[in-house]
Amino acid sequence: MAILTMIIRKMRKNSWLQLNLLIGLLICAALFSSMPMYTDAILQQTMQKQLQNLQKTSGQYPGWFRASTSVSPDVTQIPQRVVAADAFMNREFGRFNMGVLAYQKYRATRTYTTFAADATDAEKKINRLAAVVAVSDLDKHIKLLDGRMPAAEPVDGVIETLVTQKFLIEFKRDLNSILEINNSKTGETLRFKPVGLIEQQEDENGTYLRFKLEGVGNLMFVPFEWFDREIVGSSRLELSSLQYQVALHYPDLKAANLTTFMGEAGRIDKYFDNRLGTHQLEFPALRTLKGYGDTKERLTRLLWALYAPLMLMLVFYLLLISNKMIEGQKTEISVLRSRGASKIQIVGIYAIEAILLAIPALTIGVFGGLMFTKVLGSANGFLQFVDRSALEVHLTEDAIRLAAYAMGGAILLVLIPVIHAANVSIVDRKRNLSRGEGTSVWHKLVLDVILLGVSIYLLNGFRKQMDNFDKLGIDSGSLQIDPMLFLTPAMFAFGGGLLLLRVYPWLLRLIYRIGRRWWPPALYAVLTQTSRSSKQFLTIQLFLVLTVATGLFSAHSARTINNNLEDKINYAMGADVTLTEYWQNDAPPPQTGAPTQAQVTVDPNKRVQYTEPDFGSYQKLTSVEAAAQVFIKEDATVSVGKGTIDTELMGIKTDDFGKVASLRSDLLDHHMNLYLNLIAPEPTAVLISRTLAEADGINVGDTINVGWQKLSSSPFVVYGIVDYWSSWNPTADLTTDGKTGELPKLIIGHLDTIKNRLAVEPYEVWLKLKDGKTASDVYQELQDKKIQIVKVADRKSALIESRNDPFRLAINGVMTLGFVISMLISLSGFLLFWILTLSGRTLQYGILRAMGIPFGQLIGMLISEQLLTSGVAVVIGLISGRVTSEWFVPLFRMSFDTKVQMLPFRIAHSTSDYIQLLTVVLFMLAIGLVVLGIRLFRIRVHQALKLGEE
Repeated sequence: MAILTMIIRKMRKNSWLQLNLLIGLLICAALFSSMPMYTDAILQQTMQKQLQNLQKTSGQYPGWFRASTSVSPDVTQIPQRVVAADAFMNREFGRFNMGVLAYQKYRATRTYTTFAADATDAEKKINRLAAVVAVSDLDKHIKLLDGRMPAAEPVDGVIETLVTQKFLIEFKRDLNSILEINNSKTGETLRFKPVGLIEQQEDENGTYLRFKLEGVGNLMFVPFEWFDREIVGSSRLELSSLQYQVALHYPDLKAANLTTFMGEAGRIDKYFDNRLGTHQLEFPALRTLKGYGDTKERLTRLLWALYAPLMLMLVFYLLLISNKMIEGQKTEISVLRSRGASKIQIVGIYAIEAILLAIPALTIGVFGGLMFTKVLGSANGFLQFVDRSALEVHLTEDAIRLAAYAMGGAILLVLIPVIHAANVSIVDRKRNLSRGEGTSVWHKLVLDVILLGVSIYLLNGFRKQMDNFDKLGIDSGSLQIDPMLFLTPAMFAFGGGLLLLRVYPWLLRLIYRIGRRWWPPALYAVLTQTSRSSKQFLTIQLFLVLTVATGLFSAHSARTINNNLEDKINYAMGADVTLTEYWQNDAPPPQTGAPTQAQVTVDPNKRVQYTEPDFGSYQKLTSVEAAAQVFIKEDATVSVGKGTIDTELMGIKTDDFGKVASLRSDLLDHHMNLYLNLIAPEPTAVLISRTLAEADGINVGDTINVGWQKLSSSPFVVYGIVDYWSSWNPTADLTTDGKTGELPKLIIGHLDTIKNRLAVEPYEVWLKLKDGKTASDVYQELQDKKIQIVKVADRKSALIESRNDPFRLAINGVMTLGFVISMLISLSGFLLFWILTLSGRTLQYGILRAMGIPFGQLIGMLISEQLLTSGVAVVIGLISGRVTSEWFVPLFRMSFDTKVQMLPFRIAHSTSDYIQLLTVVLFMLAIGLVVLGIRLFRIRVHQALKLGEE
């Protein structure tokens, strides 16, 4: 108890240091706990959106699940097996941890020959088959059109049933007619009476039956309890199949429980395997959910890499705090050590002290992690936030466990200086003080050279890998981020900063020597202090170097990735909205079933004739600023006397196309509109892709013949050669070996000329929307005009989907949050370092004041010292960050699929990134200077000067 009291008193004495250490531990707990929470939250959001899209596009309810099995005639003990299957499925659906919207059990007999009791001899010659089925809770999901619900038990030996309109038409009978089924195995004849006509009740979510009752014409629906007792239990008819359908409330499906969900589905599959017969599981969302295990693993690796620089900052911060705490207590520790205290006892005291701080830090920090996770979800770019729907964040066991491990590691980290100090006796302590500071451990270990060497080695490896991607056209995934692409630059920036800081003290000494005869006393003192005490300032300088360098790299990386992804979408879409309207034509209907004579005699060489719809309807839409007709024929051919080459043909109207389409400025030698103006006056003028020109030696001024199957080609004249064109992918046909594939080719010509000389076929309509208008406004107007649309694509929706990609969200969110947190850590460490440094130099400033140096010059000394330490660190950080960006950001090209990249990878630099970064850093330094100035102003000379001190 006495030790605990001593520890608390010691902590209270160093309350400022303890508060800073608590802040570091809080950030540590929040940071590490946010990783699994963010992974689960972003995967949850992405998964739910994909499931919603599945419902919109396919009409299938994402939570629908069906297990069906046949019942083999060879199976024994069928009643017991069915009861066991019912019990298993009742339990199993409860194990999914999801709400059950609807649960259905379905049983069916095999089909039997069925006759009406009053059937004529002619009717008995027609083999009409029917099956008896039972569906649990059927009355809740049907609409009774005529008649009544059947009795639960047979009436006068007749089983009452429900049927559909198609059944009555098929058997040519009305309600209340008697139908008979004879079981040839038992010789028993069962009599059925349809008493109710039903249809399926509309279900907006499609959560119940997956088939429409109206489409089934040979089923008689009997009470479920009677079926179980008489068919399953007594085998009056032969049982054919069982089905279990459930509609689970899919928003209850959590990414954290996805493994459990998939495991339970596997249990159902394994249970029915060869138990009753052949079985089948149907789950439309399975394809969507299967890839999330791998996605979660890759996202976790990415987050570790993104957090690595921030973790390095935390390590520095905790070491700084611990070193400052131990620095003031080294004499006390050495005295204890000299008086017999063991190293374990000394370390134990400080371990208890750290644990007392770690417990509240862990408790509060995990809730801070919840806040961090929500901030991550709203980031739309580096230091850019949008009003996106909030992430569904939950505190999980993994988050608490990881935060606890982080706290354990932080405690060990804080104890490192204690362990080192506990090895020093009071004699060694006095000897070390007399020898001065020496070289820092970072430079003694040559860590700068090691980190630079390793990072440059990895950089060369990445460059070779990128060259292989370019040469072979290897698919690297649509956005597959290698975590080392973030970790390696941090190593390079840290190593570069250390190297520059190794050289910097020598530069200061050189400046000092050059002007030592002319420097004023204040500047003389500053130069002497900073050049001789470089080790003292190294930690805070590394803080600032890492903060600025990683911040600049993060800004360039995030902007480059975002811009290239969005450039690809803008280029591929061509316009705000692209759509294709249905064209009336004389094409024969598609052949179904066995071919008839009429189908066989259709002329295969006959071209389909189309009727062009009214294009003016699009130009009159109130939400549309401009519209363009864009004809695209992917299987066109071109010849110049040396054979025929497959190509893609695009027909446009130059004026309309120029108003709607846009192209990145660096893709063509001249602006796109200049090319449009070039071909505008001449109807036969065309532009061709460079791939086509190089493939057949075509030059400007040559005449080429263009056509496609079933029509004669027509001559056109080449007016220009282009490398890129809106929506055309110049890399689409690359194969994995890079040799056998052929590069795509393109011809751009006048649409009117193509219509007149070749053929009129369906074209796309490209729309440019007015400001403030959306694609939904266009959709509504098209519906009002009853325009039948075959295909539509919306650029804004594609951009939003890209921005919600979990990996892109992770990059933007973590880079932004990491920079903000590193700024807070740097500010806290900055203030702590300089306040303690200022307190330790109170005597020096007191002597300077007593010597007559005015307070203004002291402030000047403080500013000069800040410029020579913190200011230089910021400059070094800018240099290191810029070099790191120039060398490493181009490597992100590997993260994009080379087959769909389309555009040259462009490094994005923006002045706003530097302004944002420097604004935050300078704001931090300004706050530090203000605080230090106030502290300096409060120094009292009579308190600083003590008799015998100097």
